[in-house]
Order: sequence, then structure tokens, then C-alpha cells
Amino acid sequence: MLSLDLHPIFRNNRDIELALRQFLFRANQSGEPVVEIIPGKGSGRLRTRVLAFLDQKHIRKLYVRREVDTGNTGRILVHFQ
Repeated sequence: MLSLDLHPIFRNNRDIELALRQFLFRANQSGEPVVEIIPGKGSGRLRTRVLAFLDQKHIRKLYVRREVDTGNTGRILVHFQ
């Protein structure tokens, strides 16, 4: 499973968006059925930003569904196909 950990870049908005965009395109091309994005638990602001990014219309076309892991709220699963 491909994984993107956002802990090292959580303060820089541009780096976060770039990392998410590159990761999703790479994951879509790789054929992986599920990938994980790790914003961490913290205050939940980064998770909210990641979910807002994933819900953008042009990004939404890349994947089938996304979910916050019920057992670990610091992890977002993105399903392709």
C-alpha cells in the first residue's frame, strides 16, 4: 500500500498541496486499489484540509471514494477502483 505521511511538511500549505497532488497522480497510475494519507491526529485541522483537497471536483475524478479510518482518525484511505 502506498502511503503519504504529511508530518514533515504540515506547516507549508504549498508543499502539502503539491505532495497530495503528486501522490494521488502517482497512486492513480500505479494501479494500487487503496492508498493511505497520514495527516496525524493532532487538532484535526490538517485532516480537514486534506479532506477539502480530496473533495475538489477535479481531484475527485481521480478516485472512487475516500474515508477516514475508523480505528485511527489520523489516517485517510483513498480507494481507486
